[in-house]
Amino acid sequence: MKIYNSLTKRKEEFIPLEEGKVKMYACGITVSGEAHIGHGYQALIYDIMRKFLKKSGYDVTYARNYTDVDDKIIAKSHETGIPADEYAAKMIENINKIMEKFNVDDPDVWLKATENIDNIIEFVSTLIEKGHAYPTKNGDVYFDVASFPGYGKLSNRNVEDALDGVRVDNDDEKKNAYDFALWKSAKEGEIFWESPWGKGRPGWHIECSAMNRAAFGEQIDIHGGGRDLIFPHHENEIAQTEALTGKQFVKYWTHNGLIKVNGQKMSKSLGNSLLLGELLEKYSDEAVKFALLQTNYRNDINVTDELFPEAEKHLYDFYSTLALVDKVMMRLKGMEFSIDVDTAIKAAESAQKIDDEFNACMSDDFNTALVLSNLFGYFKEVKKLLADGKSENYFVAFSMSVQIRKTYALLGLFQKNAAEYVAWYEEKNAEDIPADVKAVAEERWAARTNKDWAKSDKLRAKLAEMGYAVKDSKTGYELTKN
Repeated sequence: MKIYNSLTKRKEEFIPLEEGKVKMYACGITVSGEAHIGHGYQALIYDIMRKFLKKSGYDVTYARNYTDVDDKIIAKSHETGIPADEYAAKMIENINKIMEKFNVDDPDVWLKATENIDNIIEFVSTLIEKGHAYPTKNGDVYFDVASFPGYGKLSNRNVEDALDGVRVDNDDEKKNAYDFALWKSAKEGEIFWESPWGKGRPGWHIECSAMNRAAFGEQIDIHGGGRDLIFPHHENEIAQTEALTGKQFVKYWTHNGLIKVNGQKMSKSLGNSLLLGELLEKYSDEAVKFALLQTNYRNDINVTDELFPEAEKHLYDFYSTLALVDKVMMRLKGMEFSIDVDTAIKAAESAQKIDDEFNACMSDDFNTALVLSNLFGYFKEVKKLLADGKSENYFVAFSMSVQIRKTYALLGLFQKNAAEYVAWYEEKNAEDIPADVKAVAEERWAARTNKDWAKSDKLRAKLAEMGYAVKDSKTGYELTKN
């Protein structure tokens, strides 16, 4: 298995710190607002990584955190009048409900910053003792970046470049402008905890380092997050953790790409954030997953108006084929037929090929894009086998359909009842078709059923004049706008 390591900027053979075991951590959501599509995508990607590592035989422990205290949450607390801890708890409850609807599994270990305050204070105290951090008379504590020679090795930034485009804390008591806060003194009306430096709260960067150490110890195999976290968040995690332990913190750094909306970076300031809950009201969770996983996880995803409807249309086509397989097999259930050895071997080999190709793609840096592109060939073959009309080919098609469901379950796909999904999609999209168009389409289908080909062709032409194309299948027809 090969994984792209953001630290070395190349794909590397995956060899965990301890044979057969994987310690994996991904930065979770700062709960200052509702979950958006970027949050959902990141949760999906690292859930898939965890599951494939398990499928590959590793004993995986996957931890993920909620940042439930930081500047943004405190700002929301002031804005809403809700105490910061209550606001964060409510947002976590909302986000959990959305993630459940998105059908992304929980990590093995959930971590919260507010449940690790003692660990954070101990971590900061040790950094001060080792000469890597310093308190100020105001009760703040800063990491001394100059004390850590390796600073910038993840982002390839030197200290002089560290301030470019990054918001920093203004404090006259900082030794250097690029030193970052480990502990922040509490302002009037802010949430706080008692510490050796006075009332305050943790800085953002120290939270993940302390939670990682509490969950896994000094070193982990995989650390993940969005590419926007490379600097300063993950760079600072490396500095403070390795300054404390003297050991390499993370063996493999992985970063997923960012979400863009019609070519623009998604952000609250631009007003183009796509809330995950609102998206799931329009599209199935599987359609959203299919749309997102068509792009390699390291690349940015450009969300256009067509992205999710097209993904849902592909899933409809796939589920229609699965529904037809189910229908054919139900018809054969009451009939007597035998499968010879050659057919049984072909069925087993066809199914195994699907799983083998999936594993090969995913072993090459979790290439979901190639995995999904393979589906079109598989379903084309299944349709061909069904069209042949031979019971032995039906059996091969059935074996392939079973394997597709089993293998692609790892991506969260093909977990619904096929006939129900087809009916849901058709009902959902039927509302967009005018009644007069549908009436012509029904008349044409009746003519086709009666083998009145001349009338059927005439009505097809009429539909074209009305702006619609018709596509026939064994189970019915589909209308699409020209």
